[in-house]
Amino acid sequence: MKILIADDEKGLTAILKTYFEKEGFNVYVAYDGEQALNLFFSNKIDLVVLDWMMPKLNGMEVCAEIKKMSLVKVVMLTARSSNDDEFRALDIGADEYIRKPFDPRILMIRVKKMLGLEKTVAIRDLKMDFPRMKVYRNGNEVKLYKKEFELLTFLYKNKGRILSRDTLLTMVWGMSYIGEERTVDTHINRLRDKIGADNILTHRGLGYSFHDKEQ
Repeated sequence: MKILIADDEKGLTAILKTYFEKEGFNVYVAYDGEQALNLFFSNKIDLVVLDWMMPKLNGMEVCAEIKKMSLVKVVMLTARSSNDDEFRALDIGADEYIRKPFDPRILMIRVKKMLGLEKTVAIRDLKMDFPRMKVYRNGNEVKLYKKEFELLTFLYKNKGRILSRDTLLTMVWGMSYIGEERTVDTHINRLRDKIGADNILTHRGLGYSFHDKEQ
């Protein structure tokens, strides 16, 4: 999992980077809004932690640009304390709003919950151990390639939601990926063979979804 942390407070950024790396995340760091957007659009980022007040482009502007193009979750950090500020941040697309100062451990817990990675999940005949990147079916470990695991993870994080092939290409393969939509179909078919066809639903003309209901 790749996390982008954008904050011009280098001391805080270093602390957060250490916390996330200890939990196994790959961390990208930016100290201004322009650098944050450049890193976001040139890498496949899974979640963004943004400071509101940054040079060049502030966190609100960066969040707005990200949300125009992506479903990636955004956590806004700020020393601003009014309810109006929180409303503005959430209204523009931020998924979480955390006031400074804060305990990095609390941020970590919230991030894991947002990503659906805080625990092992069992549904039907599957068990998905996200922290260890392992999947089991009927008690037996399923060998998934990295891209298959990333695809399953994204489908599960958005369970019950129909995801188009274009969305899956962008969010799993990255915005810079140049390829055909049938790449998604091929990986979906391989994933179904391994985890069971009933766990991923096809919506003709629309895309795919993870089956979030118990049978």
